[in-house]
Amino acid sequence: MTEYDTISKHLIQTYPDDFIRFTLGRADIEVLEVLETEQPTVEARRADSLILVRIEGEDALIHCEFQTADSTDVPMSHRMAGYIGRAIERYGLPIFSFVIYLRPGAGRRDKGYYIQELPGHEVLVKYKVIRLSEIDGQAIIAGGHPGLLPFAPLMKPPSGVSADAWLRQCLQATEALPLDASTKVDMMAGMAILGGISYELSTVRRIISQEGFMDAIMRESSFA
Repeated sequence: MTEYDTISKHLIQTYPDDFIRFTLGRADIEVLEVLETEQPTVEARRADSLILVRIEGEDALIHCEFQTADSTDVPMSHRMAGYIGRAIERYGLPIFSFVIYLRPGAGRRDKGYYIQELPGHEVLVKYKVIRLSEIDGQAIIAGGHPGLLPFAPLMKPPSGVSADAWLRQCLQATEALPLDASTKVDMMAGMAILGGISYELSTVRRIISQEGFMDAIMRESSFA
């Protein structure tokens, strides 16, 4: 859905270092530029995020696609093969490609590759699949990377913690960040909107109101 895509793209473009640490699992990467993602084809297509980085002295691309649910009209593997191929054609650089599935249960059939096995015309394009519902949310909170926190309610809560209690913990962790008030409010608004993927909207509103954040979100957040 548009609102989920908009917030996800905003967060990765604002906090590219956080997402690179999350996807590649390393912190020794220099972000050079967040690139324009419209890819020139007969029908213009826009990748969600393309980031130019430097890894061990060599330039490379980090490509991320955010998927709320499974891709049905065109299989995700076909879409990724297209995005990756066009990025290689345009930039001529190594590319690390990821699909991040937001909704619980989405992406289970995504094997992370496109393959054509015609003899003499074999094609193999691989990418990494990340399902947020399988990620340890507590580890993300403990990592202190603000760009990832709005996604935390979609991740796996600690053992024995209910969904409602987990959303409260995520909000409280955002409030505790050493950031200015307006940034925190935007983080909470992003969390509230993305939380609608897994929670009933009425539940999200109730918990945010009980935590005392609703007025600030509605009054100050650019997302709201």
